[in-house]
Amino acid sequence: MSYQPPSGQYPPQPPYPQQPPPPPAYGQWPPQQQYGWGPQTSLPPKKKGGAGKALLIILGIAVLGTAGIAALSGALKHHDPSYTGIPYPTTTYSPTAEPTEAPSAQPPSVKPTRPVVTAKPPVVKPPVKPPAPRPTAPRVKPKPEPSDLDIVARNKLYKAGTMGSVNCKESKARPSTVAGARANYANLARCLNRAWPALVVKAGAKFRPPTVLSFSGTVESPCGSMSDTGPPFYCPTNQTIYMNLSEDIGDYNQDPSVYNRVWARMWMLHQFAHEYGHHVQTLTGIFQASWNLRYEAPNQAAELQGSRRLELQASCFSDIFISANKRSYPLTGESMRQWKWLIGDTIDRRHDHGSTANHKYWALKGYNSRSPAACNTFTASGAKVS
Repeated sequence: MSYQPPSGQYPPQPPYPQQPPPPPAYGQWPPQQQYGWGPQTSLPPKKKGGAGKALLIILGIAVLGTAGIAALSGALKHHDPSYTGIPYPTTTYSPTAEPTEAPSAQPPSVKPTRPVVTAKPPVVKPPVKPPAPRPTAPRVKPKPEPSDLDIVARNKLYKAGTMGSVNCKESKARPSTVAGARANYANLARCLNRAWPALVVKAGAKFRPPTVLSFSGTVESPCGSMSDTGPPFYCPTNQTIYMNLSEDIGDYNQDPSVYNRVWARMWMLHQFAHEYGHHVQTLTGIFQASWNLRYEAPNQAAELQGSRRLELQASCFSDIFISANKRSYPLTGESMRQWKWLIGDTIDRRHDHGSTANHKYWALKGYNSRSPAACNTFTASGAKVS
């Protein structure tokens, strides 16, 4: 086995000669390769005595280190006649106890070991507290609808307050003709359409003005057919006031005397405001509730009493308006005398509209109070609505 010095570590050598040695002939190894440092596969033949010397040289290198390199060089020169003085590499050789292979620039690869994964204890989440039940509001029973008796007897209109003046003035046209009569109806409608809305709205109802129609002869309506031989009327089905032209024009023209014509004008005023009172009853629910009570009445006497309560209240509503505007209309002198006479002496329809005495009683209550609160005929005793 040939000696292979460690890579990169060689013994010291003298300087290279000025001229390199001549190249060897073809087929010969260069002189430096005769010592086993070349790529050949076989060693040259050993010389006599060379083995022992070589062993001593090796031991000297190992013991003496760098200092023995010079002695080894001299021994080789002295005992080896074939030494040619060929220069060696300039790298110095020093023995080492480290591995003979040069350390790699890269750190030794260490096979990573798979980390030991220890099972983590399961995370125990605290139990989720169920949400507290929301307090439910106590179930409120729907308020029952007011009965028909509640509507007529405890209507909010009775708490609406007093009516103020709308400065209503009498029309300058006289009801001697159809045009004159219709001018008076239109004028009164405008006044009443301004006088009642505030009270109706305070009663919790929506105000709508009525329609006004005048007729002569026979007129057809949703409430039936009517003849001009009868009084004016109001139909709640289409919320229309029907004024009798034949009656109003005839009353005014039948006697040219002043008192008669003043009476005819007061009658027209009162009758128009009375039928408008039925419209107020319709808007506030009183008219329909009264009709239901009359329909359910146990006998005709009770039914007729219900009719009188409704009609006497309408007259009371009429005189609320007349009183609220008595200064502007005006109601003085002959007008006042004729108004008092007609409410106390000329109206007597005992079976369905009430006696003259009771009609005067409710008319004066409306006139003196100017408030619907005074017109609650549905809680009055039977004697006051006979």
